[in-house]
Amino acid sequence: MKRIKVITGGIGSGKSYVCNLLRKRGIEVYDCDAAAKRIMRENQDVRRKLTALIGEDAYQNGELNKAAVAKFLLESDGNTAAINAIVHPAVADDFMQSKYEWMESAIYFEADFGNLIRQMYPQTERPYVVCVSSPLNVRLQRVMQRDGISREKALEWINKQISQAEKEERSDYVIKN
Repeated sequence: MKRIKVITGGIGSGKSYVCNLLRKRGIEVYDCDAAAKRIMRENQDVRRKLTALIGEDAYQNGELNKAAVAKFLLESDGNTAAINAIVHPAVADDFMQSKYEWMESAIYFEADFGNLIRQMYPQTERPYVVCVSSPLNVRLQRVMQRDGISREKALEWINKQISQAEKEERSDYVIKN
């Protein structure tokens, strides 16, 4: 069984930058965010469950309605947990069935992804976790520019995740970016 290596960190911390450096060195990295989006679009079981949870506006014209999903997510922690319970097992399984040993996951700790993988694949060893960390003002600027959103909205997304300090503490290694 493969030994998993995880790149994590808060939104806007620079995880993608670190992953691109790994790719330049020939190390392929599984992007959990991209995989989740693909799975929510293509996996019929996930689509059915999300529609039952969120309602018919979860998909419009056969496409994921990102605005409806985001609105539902931000309404409550229970909503976030319900979506995670649908999407994360599908992502974990997709990763474990892939050729990748490295994964990028912004919400690795929030989703208890390590335990989820070990429950689904008990023979899996404990992963190495690398946290990418950046000052809050840098993260806010990156998220606002990347997503074209207000400071308040960027802060709302940042505050949905556990603190950067806790991510650093729970990780094996920290990269200050």
